[in-house]
Amino acid sequence: MSKHLSFSTLRYDIPAGIVVFLVALPLSLGIAQASGMPPFVGLLTGVIGGVLVTLLSPSRFAVSGPAAGLVTIVVGAMHTLGSFSTLLLALMLAGVLQIIFGIVKAGRFVSLVPGSVIQGMLAAIGVLLILQQIPVALGYEGDGGLKALIADPSVSISPASLWIAMVALLILWVWTTAPFKRIKLMTYIPGPLIAVLWGSLAVILGDRILPDAMQSLPRIALPKFDSFDEVTAQLEKPNWSAWNNPQVYIIAATLALVASLETLLSQEALKKLKEQTPAPSPNKEMRAQGIGNLVSGFLGGLPITAVIVRSSVNVNTGARSKISILLHGVLLLLCGMFFSDLLNTIPLACLAAVLLYTGYKLASPELFIAQWRLGLPQFLPFLATLAGILVFGMLAGIGIGLLAQLLSSTYKSHRNALQLTRYDNHYVVRFQQNLTFLHNPRLQSLLAEIPDNSVVRVEQDNADYIDPDVKAVLSEFGAKASGRGITLDRWPG
Repeated sequence: MSKHLSFSTLRYDIPAGIVVFLVALPLSLGIAQASGMPPFVGLLTGVIGGVLVTLLSPSRFAVSGPAAGLVTIVVGAMHTLGSFSTLLLALMLAGVLQIIFGIVKAGRFVSLVPGSVIQGMLAAIGVLLILQQIPVALGYEGDGGLKALIADPSVSISPASLWIAMVALLILWVWTTAPFKRIKLMTYIPGPLIAVLWGSLAVILGDRILPDAMQSLPRIALPKFDSFDEVTAQLEKPNWSAWNNPQVYIIAATLALVASLETLLSQEALKKLKEQTPAPSPNKEMRAQGIGNLVSGFLGGLPITAVIVRSSVNVNTGARSKISILLHGVLLLLCGMFFSDLLNTIPLACLAAVLLYTGYKLASPELFIAQWRLGLPQFLPFLATLAGILVFGMLAGIGIGLLAQLLSSTYKSHRNALQLTRYDNHYVVRFQQNLTFLHNPRLQSLLAEIPDNSVVRVEQDNADYIDPDVKAVLSEFGAKASGRGITLDRWPG
């Protein structure tokens, strides 16, 4: 038995597993719906993440499954590749890449990703989620999305969908208010579950009281399974013939990088909630996630990551071992197999509300304010990542953000590498770090500020290396110094 499985903690793990299941159920269904997939695909992905990845993961508390953060990539990939079966091949390749990341111990490099880029990525995911889910909340079933709604105001929307979504959003907001949080019982009941229950109740009552108005209300359509063969018939297979499509490999790399990044960042955030000794290996986690995505792609599921929302719920409800996560996976499977009629009463509008609220939390105004207060060297790469992802896609946006952070940090470093201080007619040039030819423009501009008939001193204790090109600039200034009446003190040779 795994050292992370302990049946002595069942009294803690069973309630935690039930609550995690109640949180994961609406999210799994909503993410599948937002990705343009049947709801069963979301449940399948949750089962793979909740059972297979959990058994392989080094973490006792990290809950894996379909992630809202990857919805935008999946939707974009479907549009690029043209079919879900081709996306499944890309997902399998992404899983292989993640396994390779784990083998070569690439997990340690997550610490190199700047916080501004990570926050920009999360904010972009939030904005894209909101843009995608607004039409769903309005009951619009066309393919054009928000653009079609804006371009053609005459497009019909469902008043019932709008009403259900607005009440669901109100429920989600109320659940986070201080008075509600003081009620201990309410902390054990997840807000998304209540929002979904509200939607189901509205559908059940609406069908009896106002059947005509409810006809235009889009809702979940989960098939009923009477045998295992019917389940397997629902599963789509990868399009093996697309192996020679270059776009498949680009999307595979995007999925692998973003899924790995989201998983490892969730693990970092989880450390702040619950310390594990020894700390889970990021490389083992990467291999576990890779196997999960490889299997998910083969069986017809969605991309899997460790998800901080579900993981934090797991910890906060008192989980002690992996049994809570395994239980949540089994409950998702049972729900999909035997309770499809009950799930089919859930309107898409309330799932859209759950994802809209998730998007708002990812791209909240507080996040923008916090990034602004960190200063322009942090705020500009944050904005560059956000804008880059919105305009060019996830991988290109992250690349733009990294480049912006590199340029910002380099500029800041160069500004601080050299300092000029004045004391009457005495000037001190301080070298704060090793200097290369890249520092020449800054050095030349500082030396140009020194007037004639001055005393100039160089302090270079903090510089172990001075590039020959820098020395050439200093020598040129030194050669002209006597002609300008400048006295040199401790001038580098």
